[in-house]
Amino acid sequence: MSADLSPAAAAGPVPAELEPGLLAPVWAGTPVAAAVSDGAWLQAMLDAEAALSRAQARLGTVPEAAARVITRAARAEHLDLTALAHRARESANPVVALVGEFTALVAAKDAQAARYVHRGSTSQDILDTATVLVAGRALRLIHADLERTEQALAERAATHRDTLMAGRTLALHAVPTTFGLKAAGWRHLVLDAADRLHTLHARGPVQLGGAAGTLAGYLQHAPHGAEPAAYATDLTRAFADELGLAAPLLPWHVLRTPVADLAQGAAFTCTALGKIAVDVLSLTRTEVGEVHEPAPAGRGASSAMPHKRNPVLATAIRSAALQAPQLAATVLGCMLSEDERSAGAWHAEWEPLRALLRLAGGAAHQAVELTGRLAVDPQRMRANAALTGGQIVSERIAAVLAPHMGKARARDLLNQASAAAARTGRPLAALLGEDAQAADLLAQDSCADLFDPQAYTGAAGALSEAALRRRPAQR
Repeated sequence: MSADLSPAAAAGPVPAELEPGLLAPVWAGTPVAAAVSDGAWLQAMLDAEAALSRAQARLGTVPEAAARVITRAARAEHLDLTALAHRARESANPVVALVGEFTALVAAKDAQAARYVHRGSTSQDILDTATVLVAGRALRLIHADLERTEQALAERAATHRDTLMAGRTLALHAVPTTFGLKAAGWRHLVLDAADRLHTLHARGPVQLGGAAGTLAGYLQHAPHGAEPAAYATDLTRAFADELGLAAPLLPWHVLRTPVADLAQGAAFTCTALGKIAVDVLSLTRTEVGEVHEPAPAGRGASSAMPHKRNPVLATAIRSAALQAPQLAATVLGCMLSEDERSAGAWHAEWEPLRALLRLAGGAAHQAVELTGRLAVDPQRMRANAALTGGQIVSERIAAVLAPHMGKARARDLLNQASAAAARTGRPLAALLGEDAQAADLLAQDSCADLFDPQAYTGAAGALSEAALRRRPAQR
């Protein structure tokens, strides 16, 4: 095939700044995709540069007029994102090229103001601060979706407080439970994730350390006679105030707790929602059929089998949960940052962290629809709970028989009767009735609903109510 006729040549190059998510259906087209895009990161870096100039102006080390010019120029649409990305290879980070281009942009408006761009700063101060800004904006979106998911699950838990279903352990029927308790448990996990993200957002810190974490470059431009420690503290606080972020006690160039916490919070969110997804996938199986995803026209269609409507929301959420732990592990590995600036460990954080934010945002966005429009089939749940002919309450029967015939004898009898029930399809009550002692003891028991699964859901209802009393963290 000639070069002119190759598929790539025919299609033309894909612009480097475009990543619509063809292979990432969990986040493609969701709000978080734009919030963590290259363009969003570029704008956040410019926001950091502008805020730095305003913070220095507040302390008298940059003219206020220059800070205003710098702030007005700090718009991502004024710069060539693709060219900046390509130039980033020359310095292994995007800030060096950005500062050059941004300085030229400011100089075209005001040559004197350009002198104050990036004054005393270093690349990591700008990119780390931008990372916290981007993460905070993404966390707001994710948290809002988690709130909607929590509300949907609270409604499910209340509505289905006493809806009988089979509890399953190691894939098999165990004892009865309720769908209300399951939904309350899902909500509990969602609240755990939301609380973590709320805390992370509230304490996101700026980065301000200068070339080696001493703020020497900033202090070089401090007013004559300024006390270094006081000026460093004041500048950090002013910078944080300009951006609505926290002021850290120390620069964290190689103390990567903020990024590690973000990674773990995003990964936890993915896996918390993943628990809901795997339960839905299990309960929606054809032979189970207890819940069903919303399926508007065209969704979940198979390319080969017209009858199928695949559970695509739960599938996408589970895919995020499967990817997240490994990505978080990569970010945690980057805690091993040598000296006062790492060669490689810092750089290795960027893509895994963005991927985690994308996955968490995509999973949370899809969870809103999954939980809000999930179809629940109580009749199918009750029918499935009756599939084993009363074996699902064998624990209860054992507790009734054991005090009178001994624990070992009661266990042997129930093992044999349960095996026979499974083999023949006969009800457990009928088989136990063939044993004279068991029949007599069961007849004497005062519980008329001894074999009714609905009467053996334990504290499921009360636990659901208790779980619903937990409120989201105050924002």
